[in-house]
Amino acid sequence: MVQNKNSRSEMRLLAIDTSLANCAAAVLDNGRDSACFKACGEEIGRGHAERLMDMIGEVMAESSTAFSDLDRVAVTVGPGSFTGLRVGLSVARGFGLVLSKPVVGITTLSAIARACAPRDGGPPLLVALTGKGDEVYCQEFNASGEPSSEPGVRTLADLAVSLPVGIRLAGSAAENVAAVLGAPQERILSRSGFPGIRDVAELGVTADPAVSSPSPLYLRPPDASPQTKGRIERQ
Repeated sequence: MVQNKNSRSEMRLLAIDTSLANCAAAVLDNGRDSACFKACGEEIGRGHAERLMDMIGEVMAESSTAFSDLDRVAVTVGPGSFTGLRVGLSVARGFGLVLSKPVVGITTLSAIARACAPRDGGPPLLVALTGKGDEVYCQEFNASGEPSSEPGVRTLADLAVSLPVGIRLAGSAAENVAAVLGAPQERILSRSGFPGIRDVAELGVTADPAVSSPSPLYLRPPDASPQTKGRIERQ
């Protein structure tokens, strides 16, 4: 994650995650005299639009934060559910526009990596989320949780022959990847299918708005195709 020159300054941030099965919001204040962290989250699968604003209201109230007090908004950008991502991104961009505050995008893969990276200087980490069929949405990180590749879609068969020896695993697809690698269970550091909102918030503090765009990270096109039956072609 690229850091900007103000990355270590005091900041009050609203974090939002609606990318996968979880719906969560948090306020993180890293000020020396005002430090606090208030979070609300629930694994709901669907229905993010109905729950998100209530969660935001709850954490803002619990942290005694007015919207005008926020310095920025952080939101997960994927990989994740098309519908869920649209909910979170729309709300985050709306706040940013109304408040004239920066909005930064955080990937689900980087947030999961931050939570479980061993920081021991050892083998790298692959964060892998379950995709379609034998596909996984994945990215490699070093032992400190810093990205060493770009996020992408790969098949289990491809991963079986291309991953470095000893790589550690995390994410909802970690078990499947371990199986094709013949890797021992102790190499699985996390089986989480969604990021922790604290990790999203912490990454949001150090993210550079110039490069961490709040734009959806779609790693494969949507399955739906345009309807053609009954369409009148234009001449």
